Amino acid sequence: MCDEFTLADDAEWQAMRRVSRRGFGLGAAGLAAGGALAGCMATSDSNAEPTPTSSGRAITERAVTIATPDGTADAFYAHPAGRARHAAVLVWPDIMGLRDSFKDKGRQLARAGYTALVVNHYYRSARAPVLAPGASFTDPAIRAQVAPWGKLLDPVAYGRDAKAFVAWLDKQEAVDTRRKIGTVGHCMTGSTAIRAAAALPARIGVAASMHGGGLASDAPDSPHRLFASTQAALLIAIALNDDARDPTAKTKLREACDAAGRTCEIEVYPANHGWTVADSPSHDAAQAERAFQRQLALYAKL
Repeated sequence: MCDEFTLADDAEWQAMRRVSRRGFGLGAAGLAAGGALAGCMATSDSNAEPTPTSSGRAITERAVTIATPDGTADAFYAHPAGRARHAAVLVWPDIMGLRDSFKDKGRQLARAGYTALVVNHYYRSARAPVLAPGASFTDPAIRAQVAPWGKLLDPVAYGRDAKAFVAWLDKQEAVDTRRKIGTVGHCMTGSTAIRAAAALPARIGVAASMHGGGLASDAPDSPHRLFASTQAALLIAIALNDDARDPTAKTKLREACDAAGRTCEIEVYPANHGWTVADSPSHDAAQAERAFQRQLALYAKL
């Protein structure tokens, strides 16, 4: 959860005209252990569907539903307009769920020439948007609302979801199945992207973690122990304040990457947890764009 350290970070960062957030991995074990959640942010949502985009590239977008072993998931789907096929990217939102800021990430990928599926990872509990506009993780009631949803999201459940979402993507006309799929997770789902790559090594060629939490823990199934089970290039973007709290994590990640023989880009960004999310208090537009460009550099090789 957002803890007293997070709130203190927020106050200090706001004083410098920047705000911080603390990330954590969800799931029953993570919550029981007091793992940090990504949070302390407000949410908003609307039904706006702007096409053509501001970049001049027309895109197609729609809400979709996907059958999974655990029920029907709702998601946002976007791709360049027309009949061409494109490499796909599976996008996992942060703790506040699928909302406008993550739909915009799907649009951003579509404008860049990719087919994007942005999922509601809380579909077992609620349809998106899962929280009311203006909800903040600093509110104890919001933390209490989200906590039971997270208990349903253990690594095995995420693995089932990843397989269902990739299978759905592979049936879409806009997806070029000759190319591998990219996946990116944010905050609590930074680890999910790595787990997805391990669950689907033949299909996922890039796994990106944006200020993900719990990537190098002592747990037997810690994400860094799964690198050898993937066939993916890995992009691990670490928040400045997350690194300050666990400065050994980046070393463990590098050692695991080297031992697995994977291509890994591991970097501590000069921004606080949540910086890639537009409606996060710690959003840093320049560093978010830099992280996105690093993703694109890897997706180009899918």
